[in-house]
Amino acid sequence: MYQGNAIKTVRGTGLIQRLKDQKWLFLLMLPALLATLFFSYGPMFGLYMAFINYQPGGGTFLEQFFGSEFVGLRWFEYFFTTGDFYRVMRNTLATSLLSLFFGFPAPILLALVLNEAKQGFFKRFTQTVSYLPHFISWVIAANIIVTMLSSEGMINSILVTLGIIKEPIAFLQNGPLFWWIIALSNMWKEMGFSAIMYLAAISAINPELYEAARVDGASRFRQMFHITLPSLRPTIVILAILAIGGILNAGFDQQYLLQNNTVLEYSEVIDIYAYKYGLQNSMFSYGAAVGMFKSVVAFILVIIVNQIAKKMNDQALF
Repeated sequence: MYQGNAIKTVRGTGLIQRLKDQKWLFLLMLPALLATLFFSYGPMFGLYMAFINYQPGGGTFLEQFFGSEFVGLRWFEYFFTTGDFYRVMRNTLATSLLSLFFGFPAPILLALVLNEAKQGFFKRFTQTVSYLPHFISWVIAANIIVTMLSSEGMINSILVTLGIIKEPIAFLQNGPLFWWIIALSNMWKEMGFSAIMYLAAISAINPELYEAARVDGASRFRQMFHITLPSLRPTIVILAILAIGGILNAGFDQQYLLQNNTVLEYSEVIDIYAYKYGLQNSMFSYGAAVGMFKSVVAFILVIIVNQIAKKMNDQALF
């Protein structure tokens, strides 16, 4: 009774009184709050660039920025009406959906396998090998992928030796194959590191649930299906919401490093398109409009998927 009254009293007090009563807690929050405001919300004033015709010239940056011609939604209209919109969105969605299809369930399966592994050396070795690609930069990873997929690389050598193909395949010169290469390389690079979150969630499951299941005669597969996976559902839902919200983040580093002139029709995604026009072609306002479009779509997707998850499973991000 006392705790309930105390909680009710704290919740019922005003903001000023709560600041006084919990001043040390709010003081601990202050550095994180200032960092968030400075690095996350401060740069958002630059979104105004998407609605003006900014051209660097004489004078200070602020004079040019706020003195530029206001053009409203002209840059967005230009992006939607050009032939580039369909191509860029096709490449972005194709790469992202394939990456989501392969990359989202892969760490879940890896975490389940590692959890069931009883051999200590095998488990530690597999974890180390699967985590390692995450800490390799895309510059190095791209060189490894290019070498493996070259005409004389390991992949072609294995396929020719097994008699699956007669002549080497030019993987990185085939446009439609480029989407699959990016998706599989993303899965390879991030699968092990992403499995850490699922392994942490598995470690929090009450061991007594498994003991009770074994007493009832449940096999290891049934324990995994009826105990482990349901316990992972909150983690899976949260990460699924974030993954779908970032579906237009098809990646920049891997696309830029693995692309070549023969696959430009299939490799140019939103990030590369915004970089090409915004920085290389000095169309800063147009690049800002393209980037803002991607951010708005991501925000809307997060809200929609979050509400769907809340209604279906009563578990959501917020």
